[in-house]
Amino acid sequence: MEQTQMIKDAIVNEFKSHRNPAQQEAMEKYMKNQFPFYGIKTPERSKLVKQWLKSHASITYSERVDTALLLFQEEERECHYAALALLEKVSKQPPVSAIAVYKQLLTLKPWWDTVDMISSNLCGNYLLHYREELPVITESWARSEHLWVRRASLLNQLKFKDQTDEVLLYQTIHTVKHEKEFFIEKAIGWILREYSKTAPESVIAFIESTELRPLSRREGLKWMKNKGLYPAAEKV
Repeated sequence: MEQTQMIKDAIVNEFKSHRNPAQQEAMEKYMKNQFPFYGIKTPERSKLVKQWLKSHASITYSERVDTALLLFQEEERECHYAALALLEKVSKQPPVSAIAVYKQLLTLKPWWDTVDMISSNLCGNYLLHYREELPVITESWARSEHLWVRRASLLNQLKFKDQTDEVLLYQTIHTVKHEKEFFIEKAIGWILREYSKTAPESVIAFIESTELRPLSRREGLKWMKNKGLYPAAEKV
């Protein structure tokens, strides 16, 4: 623990030394004042984290997890982003136990920004690596009592393209489509929009045969309408 505490402190001190009060208020406002910020914009933060990761490339996976959990105890949002970058660096070949860590992180200081990173990047890479776990985890998470875990069940295939389990995707949408919850409605539309870039005819057939909330339908059709693959004159 002493080692991971030192690692965490090094990251936090690096962020503190680059605090930018001029940008802080705008960044906090953009995130609906859910979290305080140091005011470090994404390009600069990414550069700092990349340099740090390069100099600490030899740390073990367990040290990465422990450090990430410590970073999530910090209030400033940049620390949470750094925690996810620390794990994403080794997400292509994760241990079996990684999914439990990702689920835990979904519920720590959750908001759409970290949840979407965890869902599409960390969980996505895990479920591509452990393909047999995809239906079990997705079906379980879609019925979770936790809003953000349910959102993750929709977005874990966001980057799968032609590797998407289409049957599972549509089944998951059916499980949650009744919810009058913005972040679920938006996630349904987002995943349908992304998958429409791979299988437009399938997505059109699904949308036309499924009772979706207006936001989900509108978002799901957006890319195809822009590309002229769906009648633009139809009102949704």
